[in-house]
Amino acid sequence: MSRQISGQPSRRLIVSNAASSPSLSGGFPDQYLDDGAQGKEELEAETEQDPINLADPDSCFCEFQGVHIHHKVFDPQTFSDDVSTTSLNAQETPKTEFPMILLHGFGASVFSWNRVMKPLARLIRSKVLAFDRPAFGLTSRIFHPFSGTTNDAKPLNPYSMVYSVLTTLYFIDFLAADKAILVGHSAGCPVAVDSYFEAPERVAALILVAPAIFAPRPVTTTDAGDNSGKEAPTSNFLGTLVELTKGVIRAILRAVTGMANMLNSLYKKALAAFLRSFLGVMLVRMAINKFGVTAVRNAWYDSKQVTDHVVQGYTKPLRAKGWDKALVEFTVATLTDNNGSEKKPPLSKRLQEIKCPVLIVTGDTDRIVPGWNAERLARAIPGSVFEVIKKCGHLPQEEKPDEFISIVAKFLGNAFGGSQQQVDLKFQGIVS
Repeated sequence: MSRQISGQPSRRLIVSNAASSPSLSGGFPDQYLDDGAQGKEELEAETEQDPINLADPDSCFCEFQGVHIHHKVFDPQTFSDDVSTTSLNAQETPKTEFPMILLHGFGASVFSWNRVMKPLARLIRSKVLAFDRPAFGLTSRIFHPFSGTTNDAKPLNPYSMVYSVLTTLYFIDFLAADKAILVGHSAGCPVAVDSYFEAPERVAALILVAPAIFAPRPVTTTDAGDNSGKEAPTSNFLGTLVELTKGVIRAILRAVTGMANMLNSLYKKALAAFLRSFLGVMLVRMAINKFGVTAVRNAWYDSKQVTDHVVQGYTKPLRAKGWDKALVEFTVATLTDNNGSEKKPPLSKRLQEIKCPVLIVTGDTDRIVPGWNAERLARAIPGSVFEVIKKCGHLPQEEKPDEFISIVAKFLGNAFGGSQQQVDLKFQGIVS
């Protein structure tokens, strides 16, 4: 996955509404679209805005590989608001000396960290940064063919895992740090783990919240008895025949596998073409509009806590130009981009190689990523800490921010030193 970060990112930035872009017609004639549908799409195109116009007062933007990335940074040195520094005994809280980078999940954004960013910054007494990955939040949308180049002059897909990993490492440099603590939520967890494998020397610790990483099954051993490792004796002729048969079978399997890969490639190309068509983009828009808010409510243990403020926070990015087309590109990248994975073992077989401190947090009623998967993941990573938050769904940092901060405080105290006496009491009630 190693790629150099281009020092001269492309300035070509294209934002367009999916419904009004002629390149999305995908060969569907106009007669298949009634006037009412066209009028609705035109109205949506008029109301959708450039992401920068939707920014909050504390929003920041920087350019990386031709993409304007929306991010927020909380620096405890600049806090002068509600909680006085005297209320937090510095000698009783961990001093990590490492900044923290927060990686949101699918369909989320910087907003999903808004209740814990300040408390985390106070906790670690260092900067905490969260950014929107392309296709989400207020980060700019650019479309196929992509701008930006790498050292091999191949366009870098901003919706790929490679881009997310490189962006994470870029932000470690952005914070002028040698190392950072990476905190991933749901689909942000694979980004955190892949960033570790890309540059383990840059990652001080991993905190994986409701991790959307399929954990391997525990290895079970069976007692083979006295027959283990033994083979029945065969003649030289029979042994030669067996080896010849194995060779023929291997050749057939290689041919079949090659055919399957070709068909798989053709299928992926056809699927990508469909998703990028007008109909594909329209279906994505319809699905998000119909089920998006319901999905947010299902992510909480107590859906009554999903206030209008929460709904607005999650739906605000849907007012950005090209959000639907960008989501299609993200989906295409997820389905078709192997990111060079064929050259390395699957993630499930590399988890045991993680050497940094790891915390895994899950809610006991997570309907999106079940708790048993998080527990299995904890067993697969040597020395990892596993914590369960009661009466909590898929969003511990939003639904149970006080408990989440207390768990993180205990973990960091054990990992980097510092007394944890009364740390839970110190942080109760400071979550905004």
